[in-house]
Amino acid sequence: MTDRPHLLYVAWGFPPCRGGGVYRALATANRFAALGWKVTVLTADRDTFFRFTGADLTLEERVDPSVEVVRVPFEWPILEADLRKWSKRRAQNPKVWSKWRTKQDQIPFPESGYGPWRSVIEKAAERIHQADKVDLTVATANPHVAFTAAYHLHKKFQVPYVMDYRDAWLLDVFTGDRLHEPNSRAARWEKKLVESAREVWFVNDPIKEWHEKLYPAQAGKMHTVSNGFDPDLVPDTHDRGPVTGRPLVFGYVGTVSPKVPLADFVEGWKLAKEQSEELAGAKAKIHGYLGYYAQPRADMLATINSAAEAGVSYEGPVGKAEIAKAYDEFDAQLLMLGKGRYVTSGKVFEYLATGLPVVSVHDPENAASDVLRGHPLWFPVADVTPEAIAAALIEAAHAARTADEGIRAKAREFGASYRRDLQLDPRITSLAASVAGVAA
Repeated sequence: MTDRPHLLYVAWGFPPCRGGGVYRALATANRFAALGWKVTVLTADRDTFFRFTGADLTLEERVDPSVEVVRVPFEWPILEADLRKWSKRRAQNPKVWSKWRTKQDQIPFPESGYGPWRSVIEKAAERIHQADKVDLTVATANPHVAFTAAYHLHKKFQVPYVMDYRDAWLLDVFTGDRLHEPNSRAARWEKKLVESAREVWFVNDPIKEWHEKLYPAQAGKMHTVSNGFDPDLVPDTHDRGPVTGRPLVFGYVGTVSPKVPLADFVEGWKLAKEQSEELAGAKAKIHGYLGYYAQPRADMLATINSAAEAGVSYEGPVGKAEIAKAYDEFDAQLLMLGKGRYVTSGKVFEYLATGLPVVSVHDPENAASDVLRGHPLWFPVADVTPEAIAAALIEAAHAARTADEGIRAKAREFGASYRRDLQLDPRITSLAASVAGVAA
């Protein structure tokens, strides 16, 4: 037992998971702990990440020692690759079995692959609460099934909860289309979850505004909690000065999703090198995962390898703790994102922390543009074509070689305002004041 307020943080992806949202999850749990809360994290067992998503062991070392991590089983039958574990029915007709399994998954909760986890985390959350009363639950999505544990404690024990969206449930952030009809189970679930929540967090204003229009009566509880950079994990932000006497290095760090305009970038890179002497001998190094799983996607790898002679290379995944070493090589950064008005990406904040030039290889309407606007070393593309990408790369190359100390200092100052704790602290302080028995 403890006199500190007790936070239950529910996140499917938590270290050593290497998925994009894990950095927000890790930072949120650690920040609550740093501000005096007792923090219990409810997440999937470690084997889940080693088997399915890839793992980053360096992230586990970053979990605050005071945070208790409770891991529960997670089954993902549809991704089971070991044929020895397949049922006879599945082996005889895999497609029929897959359709059946998808339907079965959604019986407990309308989310393919994750629905059955509902009962596991609801029971685990109740055990945690009974052992040490939970004062507040924060559940982060996706998967959205994580919200059910928070809702369960609220309905049974009146524990207030926060819904933290990394993305959106009913909104396709790339196309702007609605993903589920108003009378669907997913829509009905979200409506009752939002109505019962103490707060609902979104990563950018466009996503928040979309939900405010959908739930106008609940707009007052909705907040933008931007992603940010973690000061202890970003590269050194000292002024490196203009690059002279050597080839430039452009770099990308992050997951390359199928939405990323990788092929357009490669063609744009080739054009830029042909058109600018400042790019003579330049390299473009891509760090991270190609696709969502541990094994690189063959088509993406082939696209990168097709430009090997032009200096484009795939460097593989990089651990978060070693990420500064990767950035130390960069003279300019490549922000490659899929198209979407509601797309920000957590990577943009890390890029801002460096003070280095940023080349935006994404649609100008992306929400990331709202974050970068005003940055003195930002080079957005006019549109996502090889020609426009080449033009932005050439401008960035020139800046990397000529930007003076004053401009670089302004770039670092611009980025400093997006430190992760500055995004989280206002909401944590407000929650501390509003949770019964917890002093601000």
